[in-house]
Amino acid sequence: MNYRTKHIPVLLNETIKALCIRNKELYVDATFGVGGYTNEILKKNSCSVLAIDRDPEAKMYSDYYKGKYKNRFFFQTGKFSDVEKILNSQKIDKVAGIVFDLGVSSPQLDQGNRGFSFRLNGPLDMRMSKEGPTAEEFINKVDEKTLADIIYELGDEIFSKRIAKLIIRERSKDNIVNTIQLAKIIRAAIPKSKNKTDPATKTFQAIRMYLNDEISELETGLKAAERILKPDGILAVVSFHSIEDRIIKNFFLKCSKNKVLSRYMPEQSIKMHSLEVITKKPITPSELEIKTNIRSRSAKLRVARRTKFPSLFGDVA
Repeated sequence: MNYRTKHIPVLLNETIKALCIRNKELYVDATFGVGGYTNEILKKNSCSVLAIDRDPEAKMYSDYYKGKYKNRFFFQTGKFSDVEKILNSQKIDKVAGIVFDLGVSSPQLDQGNRGFSFRLNGPLDMRMSKEGPTAEEFINKVDEKTLADIIYELGDEIFSKRIAKLIIRERSKDNIVNTIQLAKIIRAAIPKSKNKTDPATKTFQAIRMYLNDEISELETGLKAAERILKPDGILAVVSFHSIEDRIIKNFFLKCSKNKVLSRYMPEQSIKMHSLEVITKKPITPSELEIKTNIRSRSAKLRVARRTKFPSLFGDVA
């Protein structure tokens, strides 16, 4: 359990408070990692947690909680977009709360062999589930325009074209095979700046998000969460990226106002929103938390409560 002690869950107190944990209820930790949120949820009351993680290495950390909390903790390897199928397999219909902590966990970043870090040398992997094409395969085959678009759209990187151009040029000489090699190329493509953020940050983030289909996963996961929450159930989402935060914000807005409903429907129906937004503005880390855990600096927490009205996105699959 070495990594469990190293990992610091972001906005932990704020998230646990928002969940309003109740006795005898079931909660879903949709991004288990090393169990930071799970542990705090289970400590609060005699509730239960179903934890999900697509990373097969997360299972080793789940064994600790199985021993500590016995029949109050359950773990399933899988994508959080499949949460409904996972619940159905356990003959579970609704839950009292669900939390998403998006992005990568500290163990994934701190292990060079996973390929997520531009600071540690390792193979260009970046696959959360260890399945599908690796970052090395992607980088050495993708065309320049597609690569530039991905870096721009998923990384908010204004120098995306320059980065893509240099990557293509360098790979024509020899395949790009490790993280240090790729990071060096990215840094060389970007003008020097006084910004303390490493120039490779946004491009690594964009490639990771693309390979793991993180935007589609988030959109599907949010819809599933809205369907599986019981009335008064809480949806809490911690994001680290402006695109993710925008998706969450718009999803909350749509569910709280039902904008897709026809203007010809009765006024009473228009008010039948499925979510009540608790955080009008996202909760962000305190200066103390950022100082203690620099990885929390871009985190945003948004929270919504499920109403008694029908799901905007249909019945549970």
